Amino acid sequence: MNIRKPDGRPIEPMRQPGYYPGYSTLSQQKFWDAKTREVVLARVSNVPPIRFFSADQARTMEVICAHIIPQDDRDPAYRIPILPGIDDRLWNKRHDGYRFEDMPDDGEAFRLGLRAIDEIAQHLHGALFVDIGWREQDLILESLHHGKPAAGHEIWQRMNVSRFWLMLVQDCVEVYYAHPWAWDEIGYGGPAYPRAYMRLEGGLPEPWEVDEQRYDWLAPEDTVSDKYELVAGEESHYGSPGQGGTH
Repeated sequence: MNIRKPDGRPIEPMRQPGYYPGYSTLSQQKFWDAKTREVVLARVSNVPPIRFFSADQARTMEVICAHIIPQDDRDPAYRIPILPGIDDRLWNKRHDGYRFEDMPDDGEAFRLGLRAIDEIAQHLHGALFVDIGWREQDLILESLHHGKPAAGHEIWQRMNVSRFWLMLVQDCVEVYYAHPWAWDEIGYGGPAYPRAYMRLEGGLPEPWEVDEQRYDWLAPEDTVSDKYELVAGEESHYGSPGQGGTH
């Protein structure tokens, strides 16, 4: 699966994708205090081992993470390890400090949810989730997003499918955008302590930032998640669906 140029040609994976070529948050680490530097650098150099998920569960989760936050535009050596961050949270039982009454604890929710996803794949395609096509996987995940799974109903009676989907997305997003390579991708300035930001008005860049350089792109042809769907009564302020350069 590859994102494409407007003429249909694939965009080759890059060490640093996004609209800020040459930008490096880590180049500013000498301005951070020691503890901040330690925490941020650990996200690059100390990837936690897989301890919570079984080998089969981890394989399924890798595929799910790749659907929620695709990294085909990244060079394989510079893809952000999302699954280890989720696994580490669950292994160490870190949570938001509360639990919805229609949800089990987070670890059990993941185990049940992965089992239900395989039940849906077996029901629709006679195979495990990891063994079916990308578009078929996309459609199964889309059914969770819509709250209309085709199977696994006994499990969904025990936990809210919409909350499970939100937890999946939230975990993927939190791990990805906690990584300094993701900060480079979106032009985020990173930690500002103790230096702080100097230009807080008028949209002016800081001296260490770089100018945005946008380009048009199209989503892969086999994805079902490249369209911006309006909620009833909502007015669109977006450009053509699937064109990253106009969103």
